[in-house]
This record gives sequence, structure tokens and C-alpha cells, in this order.
Amino acid sequence: MLYDRKTAAQQLSISVRSLDYLIQQQQIAVRRIGTKVLIHHTDLSRFSRGNHTGRIRK
Repeated sequence: MLYDRKTAAQQLSISVRSLDYLIQQQQIAVRRIGTKVLIHHTDLSRFSRGNHTGRIRK
């Protein structure tokens, strides 16, 4: 299953801006189809299972 940025951010309980930062830092893998940025469910699960103690820098 693929999520758009807004839905993926909701799944992680973070803002879209924070998600964009994580994507830019290559902490979450994305797939680009045309102009759409999509995140696979397994990539979200992998990130959410990780130990993230620090704040997301913006």
C-alpha cells in the first residue's frame, strides 16, 4: 500500500513538514510517480519501529 505525504504524516503523528525533512534526510524512502511523492507502508513501519529519541530538525 502506498501513502501520499499527508496520509503518511498522519500515520506517524507528525506534520507534513517534518515528514518532508525526514524524506530529505533519507530516513524514509519514497517513490516518485510523476510529481507525486508516495511512501510504501513497509517503509513507514520500518521507520516507526526505529528508536528515534531526538527531535526532528526543521
